[in-house]
Amino acid sequence: MILGITGTNGAGKGTVVDYLVQKHGYTHYSSRAAITEEILKRDLEVNRTNLNEVATDLREKFGPSYIPDLYMKRAKEQGIQDYVIESIRNPFEAEAIKARGGKILIVDADKNIRYERITARASETDKVSFEEFVAQEDREMTSEDPTNPAKMSIHAVMAMADYTLENNGTLEELHAQIDALPLFNDSAVQ
Repeated sequence: MILGITGTNGAGKGTVVDYLVQKHGYTHYSSRAAITEEILKRDLEVNRTNLNEVATDLREKFGPSYIPDLYMKRAKEQGIQDYVIESIRNPFEAEAIKARGGKILIVDADKNIRYERITARASETDKVSFEEFVAQEDREMTSEDPTNPAKMSIHAVMAMADYTLENNGTLEELHAQIDALPLFNDSAVQ
């Protein structure tokens, strides 16, 4: 099964992916890692602006579903059946996953909790004020140019999702939500 993970910044997408890998045997592919690799090749600073601009550039050059297509091809070549692609931000990426029978999962949480999380993890793209955090999210939720299929629109991806995980509680509660998904129910049709 192919799973695409989308959601808000700091909601716990990586935590969900870690659990899918550890408990359910999924292989992890990271959109951010692919984009970061390209940023470094271009000798640019790794920051949120460059992540967004380089991702858009890759989609414009190679197609709007370039990153999941890259990973789906890699998984096929490696004979991997169950894998998760983290950080789906463009509706064409979600469509490509769903066209191959995959599912899209949203991970979300309260905005204040998410800001606390990004402050604690302190990655190169997380060192921002609460106001900038909110502004970044507002920019990323809807496309700056709806006529350009290469632009991200997290809101559009979220509208296509099959399942939503609310990560406002404990790690155990999040794990229980994941385990309760029909994907992991023996009677679910896969």
